[in-house]
Amino acid sequence: MSRTCLAVILAAGDSTRMKSSMSKVLHPVAGLPMIGHVMRTVASAGIADVALVLGRDADAVAKAATVEGVNARTFLQTERLGTGHAVLSARAAIADGFDDVLVTYGDAPLVTAGPFAAARAQLAAGADVAVIGFHTDRPTGYGRLLVENGQLVAIREEKDATDEERKVTWCNSGIMAINGRKALQLLEKIDNRNAKGEYYLTDLVEIVRAGGGRAVAVDAPETEMAGCNNRAELAVLERLWQERRRQEVMLSGVTMIAPETVFLAYDTKLGQDTMIEPNVVFGPGVTVESGAVIHAFSHLEGAHVSSGATVGPFARLRPGANLAAQSKVGNFCEVKKAEIGEGAKINHLTYIGDAIVGAHTNIGAGTITCNYDGINKHVTQIGANAFIGSNSSLIAPVSIGNGAYVGSGSVITEDVPADALALGRGRQENKPERAKVIRERAIAFKAEKTKG
Repeated sequence: MSRTCLAVILAAGDSTRMKSSMSKVLHPVAGLPMIGHVMRTVASAGIADVALVLGRDADAVAKAATVEGVNARTFLQTERLGTGHAVLSARAAIADGFDDVLVTYGDAPLVTAGPFAAARAQLAAGADVAVIGFHTDRPTGYGRLLVENGQLVAIREEKDATDEERKVTWCNSGIMAINGRKALQLLEKIDNRNAKGEYYLTDLVEIVRAGGGRAVAVDAPETEMAGCNNRAELAVLERLWQERRRQEVMLSGVTMIAPETVFLAYDTKLGQDTMIEPNVVFGPGVTVESGAVIHAFSHLEGAHVSSGATVGPFARLRPGANLAAQSKVGNFCEVKKAEIGEGAKINHLTYIGDAIVGAHTNIGAGTITCNYDGINKHVTQIGANAFIGSNSSLIAPVSIGNGAYVGSGSVITEDVPADALALGRGRQENKPERAKVIRERAIAFKAEKTKG
């Protein structure tokens, strides 16, 4: 039978050092609030119950912490009296009698499920407290984990450590797992007899040992334990997250020419054999299927790029852009809330918004869909195998039929029938069947040229 677990996530800090108008845990890493990363990790670790200890921006933090499959209860910490006091803010949840209680932090977005599992495994083996630590060559400022004969005997804060203890490089991350059946009893024994008058969670180690229990430490990678107190540390978290995710993506079969210049979002999905050129930025909600190419200096958000499609260089795909297989959005083009059909080409200097572009249609340079009338957005529909000449303005709502031609420099205000030629220079004139004649003439010319 699997053990039950409650994760207590401490997210009530005032984030004074962030110099921000919003809670620290709401600041994003890879496009997702830090608290969202922590909740996703908790869910991936198989933990379905969470107690969120909140303070500033409580409603916004609770919303950002919503993850499918996780039951999160919120508890308000009205006073800041130390980490032990913060955990006891969730007394009602802890009292439900879980096998394990895992205490972690809302500003630790890099932690993975592995350390959580390692700490809980120690509880299953009989430990009352399992503290997650990390080894570092820069231990200054951290509490040291003092271990004897495989057991954790104390967590010594640097200011209280001896010269010999300061040489220890195994440091306290602040994350720990506690025997859930004893958690309240142990937490209530923490006192505030110290210089700051606060209740320190780290005192649990000596409390456990004084009662004849066992405390242990488990190791985790230093990068996973990184927290955040200011904007400089937030930038470090972003860099570390990006480095880790790029490595995972490349090992999955994605080519990045200059990975250090590519920025991914927390939910970016890249298919095998995708090619990503330098200086590409992915906002949230992007899927790129296998074999697609994203050329340099492109920005994608809320977009879907199908197999074999190409984007850029210097292209922008905004939310709702959906590129079918083998389609192309070229340099200095912007696409928003538009369906681009299979094999369609939007090569350069073009804006396509609120539109449907049919398969194998060609959109000439400088074309724009005029989708906004100052109040409402309107749709432009362009059929398959159509040709839109350069510098054309398509005034939505408007429909251009299959196989139609729009002459360069046209302003199109009326629907264009299939296979018609539309000349919108001045008053628009539709010439039935002329597009078909022009196309047949062009095909014959090309055949004659090829033969010659």
